Amino acid sequence: MDWLRREPVRDLAVRAVLFKGTRDLLPIYALYGVLFADHGLSTAQISLLLAIWSVTAFVLEVPSGAWADTVSRRGLLILSCVLQASCFAIWMVAPSFLGFAVGFMIWGVAGSLESGTFEALIYDDLVARDKPSAYASIMGWARGAQEFTVLIAILSAAPLFALGGYALVGWVSVGVGVLHTLTALALPSAPVAISATAVDDLDDDPAPEPVGPHVKSISPQSRYLSMLKTGVSEALHVRRVRRGVLLGALLYGVTAFDEYFGLLAVSGGASTSTSALLVGVTVAGSLIGSLLAGHTESLSSRTIAAALFLAGILFIAGSLTVGATAGPAWIWIGFIGIGIAYGIDFNAEVVAGARLQAAIEGPARATVTSISGLLSEIVALAVFAFVAIATQHLSMSTTIALLGTVLLASALLTPTWMPPRHSD
Repeated sequence: MDWLRREPVRDLAVRAVLFKGTRDLLPIYALYGVLFADHGLSTAQISLLLAIWSVTAFVLEVPSGAWADTVSRRGLLILSCVLQASCFAIWMVAPSFLGFAVGFMIWGVAGSLESGTFEALIYDDLVARDKPSAYASIMGWARGAQEFTVLIAILSAAPLFALGGYALVGWVSVGVGVLHTLTALALPSAPVAISATAVDDLDDDPAPEPVGPHVKSISPQSRYLSMLKTGVSEALHVRRVRRGVLLGALLYGVTAFDEYFGLLAVSGGASTSTSALLVGVTVAGSLIGSLLAGHTESLSSRTIAAALFLAGILFIAGSLTVGATAGPAWIWIGFIGIGIAYGIDFNAEVVAGARLQAAIEGPARATVTSISGLLSEIVALAVFAFVAIATQHLSMSTTIALLGTVLLASALLTPTWMPPRHSD
């Protein structure tokens, strides 16, 4: 925690925490799955909406990353905030399949602009301060703030729903989006850590020396294409970066199963209000996991892998317990197991992200990070497709339990795919 007591780094940490903390302070998170169902949408239609969300982000993920390596990253984050708030406003004005789909498309654009951009901005600002080692701790606290406010939002969903139904829940979420935009305005305009000149032929050999800050003037289009080419090249050809990109995508993409936690709770016999509290249990797990990232970053890859394997077992057992319909107490026990597993996965994802940032040596940091985001969207799409198909034949609890096998697979891959610590 010494890094937090140093004024310059503490200032950056506060800004990062405020930005991430307001990003998901959205009470509608707890109820939008049920909102869709109450407006007559089937599980397959809900999965299609979630797929639209992911496909939009999928298409724009890498192009927006290269854009973030070319223009103002803070400017893109401000635009992202405005678009996110617009999504919920559309849902409230047009609560239909079409309205939900349009909102999700806009939210997908917002997500693609933020993904990779925020991480690159924070890491480059730390490099400028000569404090890159603080990245894991700051991101852990930022993600922890994000999960804590998700918990607050979810816990507030029940009383807000009781007072004003879906309308109050939705418009409060729009107001939070406006607040989130203000926090984006407070973010620093971090300089790019390495000159924005193209880096050719990146491979597993030692990275070339960074070029100085004064480079030949090039057009915005050429600069954009250079960033895109350079980032894709590093993500594909540098082994430690490639594996880090893949592992991060797997660990984060599989968390798409959280979109079904509310439906899982209801399928086990919980009421709408109780389902919000049960989802809150999983958010508490992710909160704790995120806050511990600054400490677990020093653990070996094998230790992290063992924790992930335990997470897979707990997730599977918890999901099946919820579906056993043995009574309310067992539903809570099942969600506690799911929450612990969720926290372990979040912790491993933050650590993997920090090690990936340290492994990136080229100038297109946001592009490389966005490629991991792109692949995570592919994983999320696979999750949505699997649930849409599997629930036609299996119960919700069995379907969600089967997704726990992805955590087991991640555990097996982590020892070789986790990038080494910066000091290793």
